[in-house]
Amino acid sequence: MQAASAAPVKFGTAAAHREMSAPSATVLVVSHIITTVNVNGVRAAVRKGMTEWLENSSADVVCLQETRASDKQLQDALAPALEQDWHLASAEPGTKGRNGVAILSRKRPDAVRIGHGDDEFADAGRYIEADFGELTVASLYLPSGEAQSPKQEEKERFMTSFAAHLGELSSGATADDRDVVVCGDWNIAHTENDLKAFKSNKKSSGFLPNEREWFGNLLTGEPRWVDVVRELHPDVPGPYSWWSYRGKAFDNDSGWRIDYHLATARLAARAKQAVVERAEAYDQRWSDHAPVTVQYR
Repeated sequence: MQAASAAPVKFGTAAAHREMSAPSATVLVVSHIITTVNVNGVRAAVRKGMTEWLENSSADVVCLQETRASDKQLQDALAPALEQDWHLASAEPGTKGRNGVAILSRKRPDAVRIGHGDDEFADAGRYIEADFGELTVASLYLPSGEAQSPKQEEKERFMTSFAAHLGELSSGATADDRDVVVCGDWNIAHTENDLKAFKSNKKSSGFLPNEREWFGNLLTGEPRWVDVVRELHPDVPGPYSWWSYRGKAFDNDSGWRIDYHLATARLAARAKQAVVERAEAYDQRWSDHAPVTVQYR
C-alpha cells in the first residue's frame, strides 16, 4: 500500500498557511484525465463494483468524496488499487461514518494539504489538496445542508470561509503560474439546467437563491473559476451526476448536477472532453453519484 510521500499539512491549525510546491519530476503529462466521484461509502462502493470500475479507468487522478472511512479502513478497502501502484492521500472524518475525502493518483503527490484554513472544519474530512508539479488537484465534499435548520447555517459558514480560500488559491495560482482544479460534490445546483425538478426544489437546500448566487460569484470573480463541464456542455439540461435511490429517478434521468470540476482559466481552456460515467442500468450503480471525468490537453 502506498500513501503520499510527505505528511499532509492541516489547514486550520495555528501555523498553517499556503505554500505552493515547486515544480518537480512528478508533473503529470500535458494531456491528463481527472475524475471526481462521491462514492457514498467506500466500503459499500467496493462491494458493489467500484474496484472493477477503477481497474478500467484511464484517469490519472481520481478525487473521492464521502468515503465514510478512517484512513486505515480506506487503505484496506482500496488495497487492490494500491497494489496496482495507485497512490492514496486522504482526509479521514472526525466523526465516525461521516464525510471523508481522498485523492488517488498514478504518480506520488509532491505535497498534500488537509482543510481550507477554517478551524471549525479542520478535522471534518471535507477538503484535501495535492500538488503534482505545477498542477494542484483538490477533492471537496461541501456540506449538504437542510433549509431553515442548523445544518444550513453550518453549510453557509463553510461556504463563507471556503470562498475566501478559493480566492487565495486562484490568486496564488495566477501569481505562481500554476494550474488548479477543485473537484467534488459541491451540493449546489447552480442553474435550472443543473437539476431536472427545479420547479419543486426552489426552497430546497442545494438550490436556494443565496447558494446559487454564491456559486455564480465564484465564476465571475477575478481571477475567476471556470465550471469546466458546463463550458463543454453549454445550455443543455445536465449532464446530471446524482440521482436519488428513491422511485424512478435514475431510470427517468431525474437528477442533479452537483459534482463539478472548477478550474483556473488556463487549465479550463485545455479541457477537451467531459463525460458523466453513468451506469447503464440501475442495478449496475455502485454509488448514487456517477463519476465525472474530464480530459485536459
